[in-house]
Amino acid sequence: MPTVADVERIAALTDPVVRNLQITQCYHELSAVFAERSGAGANWCTYATWASKQAGQTIRREDGVRELEARLRIQSEAGEAIQKIIGLVRQLGAKQKPDAIRTLIWNTVVMTALNRASEAVSRGNRKVFIEIGREFARFMAICQPDPVYDPAHLEQFLRELRPGNPPEGQQYLRQAFTSYYQSWFETDPKQQAELRLLANLRIGFHEQTRLQPEIVESLNLAPIDPAVLKNRLMELVFPAGSVLGRMRLLFLETIGQIAPLDRAIESLVAAIHQQIRLVVTEQLMTMSFPPNVRLRLGRDLLVDFPASLRLITNPDLQTLLLQIDPTANSLLETGARDWADMPERIHFIADLFRCYHESAALYEAPFSPDQVAVLATGKRPAGRL
Repeated sequence: MPTVADVERIAALTDPVVRNLQITQCYHELSAVFAERSGAGANWCTYATWASKQAGQTIRREDGVRELEARLRIQSEAGEAIQKIIGLVRQLGAKQKPDAIRTLIWNTVVMTALNRASEAVSRGNRKVFIEIGREFARFMAICQPDPVYDPAHLEQFLRELRPGNPPEGQQYLRQAFTSYYQSWFETDPKQQAELRLLANLRIGFHEQTRLQPEIVESLNLAPIDPAVLKNRLMELVFPAGSVLGRMRLLFLETIGQIAPLDRAIESLVAAIHQQIRLVVTEQLMTMSFPPNVRLRLGRDLLVDFPASLRLITNPDLQTLLLQIDPTANSLLETGARDWADMPERIHFIADLFRCYHESAALYEAPFSPDQVAVLATGKRPAGRL
């Protein structure tokens, strides 16, 4: 069973890729231990496993690079701007080959933007794990062994959680873990399922409130400053620190010789920024999990509620659903058009949690045994993850 020390060790890792992979695996292990104690029905860590694995695609950037390369190959505006920039820089005196200049352009504009998205998602991934993953590990350590309901043990766990609403308060976590604990000793399967869903939704609401800044940042990427690319290109022609070079550059700007390059750079940055936003948004608004489910978060869910959750009878769950689900007991309009919009996002998550509550496939391992063995050494497993 993962411990609080395990969670803190993983959160302290400095390699964002390895950290994300170990976070994903730890969520899976926490989910499995919880399920052994509680029986059927997903817990929050069950969904967090696959959300964290999906976040890893953005953090690692590989898929984003491939997708951008494919998009830019068929976008004439970006291709033409790159060719024009290469030609203009060489006319000004750059000795580098076209491929070297193209690589500099790519690294400055594309990789910088993808790195920004990666860093925002990675911060959010760690931020949630060090708080909620840690509380799951602490909860299981204190309460999991209880053969009967023990209010003193529950209170021992709850007293470390801060009162008040998120993002600073942890009132929703207090309520959620209380519901989890109650569900362990509930004998009616339907009431148990509703308590478990109530807990999942309360944690989900807390999590999404805490993640709002990182989600907005990752989706609303600020465009690269064209001056940054221009300065790096000019260093190819006029080496940094050269007084004569700076004087010649100033002269060429004065007589308008640099203006065509400025226009080409601005055109390229605008075209690439648009494509980067599309690629990052597509990654963040997709979720995949076993057996072969690939959800587009901007589209309505197409599966039914399980029988145990079709009719909600728990008063607290009814109240919460009325607050976060504007199409109660329906899957209409569940798709979130804008993932940065908190109410749209939590509406989708509420129905996702409810629809897939009884899906046993969610407990499948996110990585192969060989990949887990490599992860245990602190390295990145080879191949596709």
